[in-house]
Amino acid sequence: MLIFIDESGDAGLKIEKGSSRFFVVSLVVFEDNDEALSCDQRIALLRKELGWAENSEFHFKRNSDKVRQAFLQAVAPYNFFYYGIVINKDPRKLWGDGFRDKRSFYKYTCGLVFQNAKDKLENAIVVIDKSGSLDFRRQLARYLRRKMNEKDRRLIKKVKMQRSSGNNLLQLADYVAGVINRSVQKHKRYADKYRKIIAHREIYVQIWPK
Repeated sequence: MLIFIDESGDAGLKIEKGSSRFFVVSLVVFEDNDEALSCDQRIALLRKELGWAENSEFHFKRNSDKVRQAFLQAVAPYNFFYYGIVINKDPRKLWGDGFRDKRSFYKYTCGLVFQNAKDKLENAIVVIDKSGSLDFRRQLARYLRRKMNEKDRRLIKKVKMQRSSGNNLLQLADYVAGVINRSVQKHKRYADKYRKIIAHREIYVQIWPK
C-alpha cells in the first residue's frame, strides 16, 4: 500500500493579512503498487501530450483550467482513493494556542486525516513532499508512526520523503488537495467541476470545525 500526502493553503491564522481561509491536507491511497505505477506512467504521458518538458511539474494552483481538467480526466480511471481534511480557519470557530504554532497545526491536521483513514490502512509506505524543513518532516514522520501504529497492528511501515517535482503521485496528491480546497470556496470559479471528475475516488472529506 502506497500513500501520498500534500496540502493546499497554509497553516497561518492571520487571514486578514493574507493567510488562506482554509487549510487542506489530502491523503491519496493506492492499494496496488502496479496500479500506482500505471497512474504514474499516465501522468508522464500527459506531459508529452501537452508538449511539456519531462521535468515540468503539475501544480493545481498554477495550472490553467484546461490543464487541470486534462490531468483529472487522465488519472480518474486509475484505482486509487482519497481522504481529505479541511480546516476552517474562521477565528470564530478555531481558537487555542496550539493552532498558533504552524508545525503543531500541520501535524494535528495530518493526524486527523490519517485517523479518518485508519480502517483502510495496513503496512503502508507513506510519501511526503521533501520541500520545507527536513527537521520538521522527520518530526512529522515520527509523529505519524507513533500516532497510527499499534502494538499488534502496523498501519504505517515506512515514511519516505521525496520532492514533488520528481514524483508524479505527489503531484496527484497536490491536485486532490487543490480540488478539495477549491470546492469549499463556493465563490470561486469551477468550485464544483473539478471535484466531480474524481468524485468516484473519494472516501471521506471532513470539514472541521463545522
